[in-house]
Amino acid sequence: MLAVGANLRRLAAGGRVVTISHAATDGDTPTVAATRHGVTGFLRSLAKELRKGATANGIQLTSDARPTDPAALAALHFFLSGKSAFVDGQLIEVGDGPAWDATGFDWSRPLADRVAVVTGAARGIGAEVARTLARDGAKVVVVDVPAAGEQLAAVANEIGGTALQLDVTADDAGARILEHARARHGGLHVLVHNAGILRDKLLANMKPAQWDSVVAVNLAAQLRITEHLLEVGGFSDAPHIVSLASTSGIAGNRGQTNYGFSKAGVIGHTRATAPLMAAIGGTANAVAPGFIETDMTASIPLVPRQVARRASSLQQGGQPIDVAEAIAFLASPGSTGITGQVLRVCGQNLVGR
Repeated sequence: MLAVGANLRRLAAGGRVVTISHAATDGDTPTVAATRHGVTGFLRSLAKELRKGATANGIQLTSDARPTDPAALAALHFFLSGKSAFVDGQLIEVGDGPAWDATGFDWSRPLADRVAVVTGAARGIGAEVARTLARDGAKVVVVDVPAAGEQLAAVANEIGGTALQLDVTADDAGARILEHARARHGGLHVLVHNAGILRDKLLANMKPAQWDSVVAVNLAAQLRITEHLLEVGGFSDAPHIVSLASTSGIAGNRGQTNYGFSKAGVIGHTRATAPLMAAIGGTANAVAPGFIETDMTASIPLVPRQVARRASSLQQGGQPIDVAEAIAFLASPGSTGITGQVLRVCGQNLVGR
């Protein structure tokens, strides 16, 4: 570890430090367990020391995974690239996963010939996710409520995708998404659960409608759509689900009991969905953004907004593209060894773990 420290002064602005270690297991001896857990504390502390946009992240190998496995190399490729600019102080577990042959893999278009659906895609993070998946070669279906139809159509036209005006809380949302994806593009490989709303209020002052609407959009809709697609065999080969969680679901946030509940619920259902996806050769993961500069966060009062920007090791807010790049990575074939994980895109926010 000290050898790393001796070279830190030579790290360029925007540099990258990546650790590769084995995750702790129940059968470890006390010495091995202490060392493996120690890497976590080392990595997260080091990330807080770096300056000028440099980041530190870690890959933890599980089961029989090896550093030279394609999935581990894909994770390393992501962490070393500019695409992980707002991911800091994070460790992600990489297992051996389904077989994936990376020979001749086109890293510039990792989603070529894949069909992706993005909910809440008319603006903000969802629109940026759609653009990024299309850039990576995917055929993209953008989904949002009819009231956002004009913006949704503009996004679809921009990326050469198709638009589906749909309230994700509708009972038949899953069926309509699948019908559209199959009819227009021939299948469904990637599902990005991005749709979400805020209705912030202290719990003592919160009305039932403010609780119910947030849970319905942010959590219940994801559960219902995923359940339907799994029940009817709606996913095509090697599918990926990526859901939008939040650091509020990890650490909590004043005035966001409804939002925190819904986003913590997203993390719970992602972990429980992972083995169901594994049974069909797929993965389920979540991305937990911190403070991201969007229209939604622009509604936060000025002082709390400034505090939120500074409450990270990188001392700034993130951009929608930062979240989109993480989602694109978890939607790509290279993420086959990563499932049931929550990747924080928060600049190492100082709250939570």
